[in-house]
Amino acid sequence: MTKQGYRGIEGAKAMGVSIIALRDGVRRSMSEKSGQTISQGKTMTADQQRIQELEAKLRKVEREKDILKKASSLLMSEFLNTSRE
Repeated sequence: MTKQGYRGIEGAKAMGVSIIALRDGVRRSMSEKSGQTISQGKTMTADQQRIQELEAKLRKVEREKDILKKASSLLMSEFLNTSRE
């Protein structure tokens, strides 16, 4: 927007968006360029982002553990059924 020489309201009109939407987009872009990410309209710090990544990883590991537990149980029941025959 500023590279083309538009002011805020002019840029918003040229793009067909409200000045508020344009301002939010500019802020989001500046935050992302500085290494921060946006989550649900809020800027996340590096620590918050790391916590979010670790929580996602934990959920994945817990799902994998549950799958292995169920598979182990299934294999054990099949083994017991075949050994009785």
